[in-house]
Amino acid sequence: SAHWETKGTFVTAVPKPQTIHDFGGFPKALYDVQYPAPGSPELAHETKKTITKTVVGVDEKWGLDHGAWSVIRRMYPEADIPVIEMRLDYSQGPQYHYELGKQLAALRNKGVLIIGSGNLVHNLRMVAWDKMNEPEYGFDWAIQANDKFKQLIQSGNHKELINYAALGREVQMAVPTPDHYLPLLYTLALKEESDTVSFFNDKPVMGSLTMTSVKIG
Repeated sequence: SAHWETKGTFVTAVPKPQTIHDFGGFPKALYDVQYPAPGSPELAHETKKTITKTVVGVDEKWGLDHGAWSVIRRMYPEADIPVIEMRLDYSQGPQYHYELGKQLAALRNKGVLIIGSGNLVHNLRMVAWDKMNEPEYGFDWAIQANDKFKQLIQSGNHKELINYAALGREVQMAVPTPDHYLPLLYTLALKEESDTVSFFNDKPVMGSLTMTSVKIG
């Protein structure tokens, strides 16, 4: 999740994770959302054993932040699928996160669904709040960056996606901080040669955000 960062890599091992409303200034309906999905301490400890690139810590306090529940509650509205979160290590660069993602392949092969929750384009400082009710409103640079990302994802050019900072001004504006971009690298790292790639919910919002989602497999 793009909304759980610290130094070091951790996974949640909470049997009944709380629903965390880690945002401010939004409608009350969002604060009323509860997503009581169970956790899985067993999967957390298996993940810890699976990853050898770094020492993975086990967190028994964090719940499900909105980077997690805002996505999975639409997929599993009954909240009957166990969920664990992985924390992003803000002290590491994109290559590290990509390589760490590759080590999750063993879990994917066992049937664990791995979701990288973030945004391809996420620049909150440039949000056009006056365009909130204008469907699919995007600044030119945001649309250009989003299209560039999709082209590189579709062509399998992970090297340039890892080195995104060198992709030009549009991408630098789209990714002013890495937190919402890095989850993408985890999912790309898991792509196998036989996997197909498709896009959905491919829309800009309020000028400087895109909701583009990538499905692999």
